[in-house]
Amino acid sequence: MQIRGHLVNIIEQKIDPVEILIVEGRIVSITTEPGGSADGPYILPGFVDAHVHIESSLLIPSEFARLAVVHGTIATVSDPHEIANVCGLPGIEFMLTNGKTVPFYFNFGAPSCVPATRFESAGATLDAAAVESLLARGEIKYLSELMNFPGVLNKDPEVMAKIAAAKRLSKPVDGHAPGLRGDDARAYIAAGISTDHECFTAEEALDKLRAGMKILIREGSAAKNFDALVPLLNDYPEMMMFCSDDKHPDSLVAGHIDRLCARAVAKGIDTFKVLRAACINPVEHYKLEHGLLRTGDPADFIIVEDLVNFRVLETYIKGQLVAANGVTKLASTHLVTETVPAPTTSGAMLSAAPINNFKAKPRAVADFAYPLDKWGEQENVEQVYCIEALDGQLITNKLVIPVADTRPGDGYLHSNPDKDLLKIVVVNRYTAAPVAKSFIRNFGLKRGAIASSVAHDSHNIVAVGVDDESICRAVNLIIEHKGGLSCVAPGQPVGTEFLLPLPVAGLMSLDDGYRIAEGYTAIDHMAKELGATLAAPFMTLSFMALLVIPHLKLSDLGVFDGDAFQLL
Repeated sequence: MQIRGHLVNIIEQKIDPVEILIVEGRIVSITTEPGGSADGPYILPGFVDAHVHIESSLLIPSEFARLAVVHGTIATVSDPHEIANVCGLPGIEFMLTNGKTVPFYFNFGAPSCVPATRFESAGATLDAAAVESLLARGEIKYLSELMNFPGVLNKDPEVMAKIAAAKRLSKPVDGHAPGLRGDDARAYIAAGISTDHECFTAEEALDKLRAGMKILIREGSAAKNFDALVPLLNDYPEMMMFCSDDKHPDSLVAGHIDRLCARAVAKGIDTFKVLRAACINPVEHYKLEHGLLRTGDPADFIIVEDLVNFRVLETYIKGQLVAANGVTKLASTHLVTETVPAPTTSGAMLSAAPINNFKAKPRAVADFAYPLDKWGEQENVEQVYCIEALDGQLITNKLVIPVADTRPGDGYLHSNPDKDLLKIVVVNRYTAAPVAKSFIRNFGLKRGAIASSVAHDSHNIVAVGVDDESICRAVNLIIEHKGGLSCVAPGQPVGTEFLLPLPVAGLMSLDDGYRIAEGYTAIDHMAKELGATLAAPFMTLSFMALLVIPHLKLSDLGVFDGDAFQLL
């Protein structure tokens, strides 16, 4: 096979018209063609998402790949800790096995924090020995994000053993330290942590860059840090990468790393610096095996129309054309055995038996009541904690609100949508336990409820709603189908509640990726019709139980202070 175009040599910062000869999936020769046209198309190494949880796309790996290759993504650095927190090692094996069914480089890591903290109930535990056994496998490329940065700073033996194992095996260690600055950040980095994707200000990122840490510019469906961080790429082109972290399917259909390249160039950043972050730095940092357009490399590359909009014309992996002109060439490998038209009042799909860990039983409306006497011996309670969600961020604010805002009078605390004050609950999916309850602002719902079994990192069921009946129904829809996203409008005719089933660990669908993207768009639209004001209400909801992100969150065990790192 012969490919002609303008090869973009990112390292040497030059562009030459070439002919590339490919035999049996490898580049045999690259011949410069003097006098070629100055116009495109342009041949680039494929794009790499340098940190992503495939599970957050709601798609199994093979379906994620089908959507991603359309945008020129040929590889991801994938942390499977979402499914690991639910199903342990069998969950990781599922991801590895399914990922091998398509031509795509997933580059999975060994999850370092399963469970993420001791202040929540997860479905599995991976100790240092289990992590080391994973790291010893050639297909495992790195130690995934070390979210327990207090454990690193305090030299927790289990945490340090995982880091030591990665060092022995010469595999990099990913970081996760939102807001960490100064001496603490330097101590965290000195322990061997090489990257961070959680910086939400340029000042924080610069502090870490100067200490030798590589910074990932994150732009996902909920956390959007691109605008704050991308100017640093001018001065640190060899120290930065692009990532999505968590990306819902509708967002993946719209674009991936290609859109970040276009936005960066539009801001005046040098094209070669942008492409270094998008194509080269992840390969070098993680010692990845896919090709970089050199003689002898696997024929992994993309052809783009120009170096401004980066519209992808063709994507090749190991010499195979996997996408062309916006259409994926990968056949769907989903496992659905029967489908029912969606939306419905029950599930949209009935699927072949997937891997899962879901033991919750249906709940009663009374389980969601929030009595004032839950405060035990305290008397004359006048204030309660409230999470303030922030659009486009994973961090939240810690508020204390007057009990009067929760419409007291019957001995219970309630939502008050007039004051944008809603009840948030977390239901343990692994064992029978009381429902954890608190309050939240900025979701904006005026009626009904939304719920999700995607609830980082332990993936219990999280719900936000206006009334207990709607919250109960939203939660029970998920329990009935052992995972999913749900939205319920109260007091309406049958057909106005919606469930997007996620039978794989309660995190992923087994259906076609494009169909799931349509289903997600529909349930997102319904939530916004009920008043939700966030750009991505379900993605934001999924992070309200993520305890390792400050400042206030809710686990199945109660309200958690991320700064003091303790339950309140």
